Amino acid sequence: MTFPHEDLARFAQAILERSGTPPDKAHLVAISLVASNLRGVDSHGLQLLPYYLEQMRIGNIRVEADGHAISENGACLLFDGERAFGQHVAAACSDHAVRLCREHGLGMVVARESNHYGAAAYWSQRIADAGCIGITACNASSLVAPWQGKEPRFGTNPISMALPGAKRWLLDMATTTVAMNKIVNASLSGRETIPAGWAMDAEGNPTTSTEVALKGLLMPLGGYKGSGLAMMVEILCAVLSGGAMSTELGGVFNRTRPMRTSQMFLAIDASRYLPLEEFGERMARLVGMAKSSAPAQGYDEVMVAGDPEWRIEERRRRDGVPLSDGAWKALSEAAAALNIPLPAVR
Repeated sequence: MTFPHEDLARFAQAILERSGTPPDKAHLVAISLVASNLRGVDSHGLQLLPYYLEQMRIGNIRVEADGHAISENGACLLFDGERAFGQHVAAACSDHAVRLCREHGLGMVVARESNHYGAAAYWSQRIADAGCIGITACNASSLVAPWQGKEPRFGTNPISMALPGAKRWLLDMATTTVAMNKIVNASLSGRETIPAGWAMDAEGNPTTSTEVALKGLLMPLGGYKGSGLAMMVEILCAVLSGGAMSTELGGVFNRTRPMRTSQMFLAIDASRYLPLEEFGERMARLVGMAKSSAPAQGYDEVMVAGDPEWRIEERRRRDGVPLSDGAWKALSEAAAALNIPLPAVR
C-alpha cells in the first residue's frame, strides 16, 4: 500500500498524541520516522511505531520526560535523557552541539539514559542543516557477538556523518552488515530468506533464514573491523557518558527493561579551517573524483553516500510512501484500538 508522506506523518502523530504523547514530541517522532520511509530506509520508519507504543505502555519510554544537561565544560556537554523519547533527546543534543560549535568551532554532546532515536542520519542532517559538519553515533541492544565470540555483546552501533549543503554527502551505516530492523522488515514483508552475510544463527553459523536470523546474531561489518568499530562507538557513547554499556542495555524489541541508550553528537565548523565556499568546492571535486571511476561489471555508475536515498526520496515524495503488509497491519491495529481513522491509500 502507498500513501502520501504528509498523511502518514499526520496519522503517526495522531496515534502518538492519543497514546499520551505531548503534541510537540508526537510531531517530532512522527516526522523523523516518516523521513526514514521517504529515504527508502523503511527499517527505521513507521514500522517502529507499534514497538514505541509498547515501550510507552510499559514505561520504558517516559513521554513526559525532557532530559537535562548534567554538565557543560567548554565545547563539551553531558546530557541525561531521563528515558525520554530518543528523538526528543537527540533534537536537544543536536541543538546543544550546534550552539557549542558556533562558540568554540567544535561542539560535542554525549547523552545517556536515552531511547531509540530512529535513523542516525536524521540527526547528523539536523546539525548539517545548521551549517556544521554533523556526526552522530549511538550504542544499541546487544545483538552482535564480538569477533571470535558467539554470545552478543554489542549492538548495531550506527555512525552517521552529514555535510552542510544540498545533497552533498551523507553517510549512515551500522557497524553490522545490516541493522536488525532490516531483518524485521524482511519478516514483516513475508520474505523467508535474507541475503548471505547478514546474520548468523545462535551458534555463530551463517544463515539466510529470516526466522533463524531473528533468533540469532547479526554479522559484524567486515569481521573483526566491524567489531572494532562497534566497540569504538560504545566507548564514545556509553563509556564516555557514564551510561549503560553492552549487555546492560534493553532494546526497542526488548520489553523486559528500559533501553537506556547512549548517544554522541558532534558539530564541526568547517569555516574555522577554510572558507565555506572553498570547502564546498573541494567536496564537489572529491565527489567528482569518486564518480569519475569507471563502473565495475554489473553497474551503470559509481554512487557516493547519500545518492541512492536522495533518489528514492524524490520518487516517494512524488508517488507516495509504500508500507509492507506487516507494518500496515500493525499500524492499523494500533489506530483501531485508539479510534483513529486510517489515511487514504494513494
